[in-house]
Amino acid sequence: MSVLIVAEHLRGELRPITLELVSAAQELDGPVAVAVIAKDPSALTDAVDVEGVNEILSVKVDQGEFENDVYQQAVEQLIEERQAQVTLLGFTVNSMGYGPAVAAKLGLGFASDVFSIDGEAGGLVTTRAFYGSKVHAEVEFPGHDRVMLLLRPTAWPPAEGAGSAAKEEVSVSISGSRARHLEFVDVPTGDVDITTADFLLSIGRGVGDKENLPQFEELAGKMGAILSVSRPLVDQGWMPNSRQVGQSGKTVKPKVYLALGISGAVQHLAGMKTSGTIIAVNSDPDAAIFNVAHYGAVADLFEVAEELEKLY
Repeated sequence: MSVLIVAEHLRGELRPITLELVSAAQELDGPVAVAVIAKDPSALTDAVDVEGVNEILSVKVDQGEFENDVYQQAVEQLIEERQAQVTLLGFTVNSMGYGPAVAAKLGLGFASDVFSIDGEAGGLVTTRAFYGSKVHAEVEFPGHDRVMLLLRPTAWPPAEGAGSAAKEEVSVSISGSRARHLEFVDVPTGDVDITTADFLLSIGRGVGDKENLPQFEELAGKMGAILSVSRPLVDQGWMPNSRQVGQSGKTVKPKVYLALGISGAVQHLAGMKTSGTIIAVNSDPDAAIFNVAHYGAVADLFEVAEELEKLY
């Protein structure tokens, strides 16, 4: 199946999801073209020229940063011109701003938050989560010759290796945009930036009560770790969002990730499963966190915490 990937970039730098899309495209066994939509596409073409990319399309626009209307018009024209069977975008805030609109206008098959693709037997089957990741379901696209998929970040490893893709400049007509990029406003990260930590001690719903948090804050300090949390603790208002690991929080890749009392919802795993060494402690032997952990213990997290405190 022929594949069109739309590169995602921010402040002049290629975002990792783009190279993850290249890896996913290899499962479709067809030619892969990557479109770079930018004011100066040449500044990014080398970054997307990796193994697995057959062609790089430079699409020059007047806008220096992402504007959803501009991308919508450009991608619509690219799909019509290239007649790609599958268009891949990241399941990101930017892509959600225009991807569904493109799919609706062109009558494409569509699925978002996809984390598995099967392009064998002449058809296309994707897997995504429903009902807050309680159910995984396969999605097919009967009656659709062209499909758009938004893929979950970190579900595939970034493509590597030097490529030798052909390069082509493609002109598109942009009639104007209702959106305007004004400035970047960085969200305050609070007292720490967990995305740069080498060692994270991460706690979840298993800690029970807010009164137990100081124990783990102290333990993290003794171990030389930074304390992070799963979403339920942020939803309860116990910890700031700057400490949250997961799809709606921060994506982290520390050398060591010690998870205490975290069951491992899909959204959480998406934010930490590429960590160097993952150690999980949970009283539930069927907890999903054990599927990605390098080392695991079915144990009471408070007993483990007490033993760790003795060591430090």
